[in-house]
Amino acid sequence: MSEFARLQEQLVDCRRCPRLVSWREQVAAKKRAAYAGEEYWARPVPMLGDHTARLLMIGLAPGAHGSNRTGRMFTGDRSGEWLFRALYRAGFANRPVAQHRGDGLQLLDAAITAIVRCVPPANRPKPVERDTCATWLEQELDLCGSVRVIVALGGMAFDQTLRLGLRRGWEVPRPRPRFGHGVEVEFGSVAPVVIGCYHPSQQNTFTGRLTEPMLDAVFARASELMAGRADDTPVSPAAGI
Repeated sequence: MSEFARLQEQLVDCRRCPRLVSWREQVAAKKRAAYAGEEYWARPVPMLGDHTARLLMIGLAPGAHGSNRTGRMFTGDRSGEWLFRALYRAGFANRPVAQHRGDGLQLLDAAITAIVRCVPPANRPKPVERDTCATWLEQELDLCGSVRVIVALGGMAFDQTLRLGLRRGWEVPRPRPRFGHGVEVEFGSVAPVVIGCYHPSQQNTFTGRLTEPMLDAVFARASELMAGRADDTPVSPAAGI
């Protein structure tokens, strides 16, 4: 078994945050009527995709009846519907629909993770939970040595990515960049470029704050940056990625 596979096995057994453990299991016990016959995952959700991918997306946390039910990042809810359609259009997924584990979905040179791996009440993790879960994300970054571009889905993911970058020795600009859709942050040649992207949540997609062309533009830009950062330019292990 690879080191990355061992890390994911350890992750899904994590019970470090009592409030999140209680909530993820409570959601699974009550269920939503539409999924009454399904067995919920109700554990931390592992990274989706291969650790050799050049594009890494970082979200906030699993959805209560999406990833917390299916056990796969962004799978089974409206946010995922938007995201996977965009990834398919951009050539980063082999199909535009993600329904459940084993449905044939494959990411292509891309991977998806999150700053918190268990569903939080009201979709708002506490800072201590975010920081406790950061150890998993940091270990993933250690093993994802091919990443050239990170798309941070939402302000919390963007801020946490920059926070971890500081801890990893990346050259984070000062003053620290503020989140915005399409904002790009470069840390020098030894670290990935980070692109900010509005989260494809219903509060953004239903209101028109995020449109499909806006999402497509982010992944088109990610493709451009990946092409511009040649594979023969290694990312320094000392920088964390």
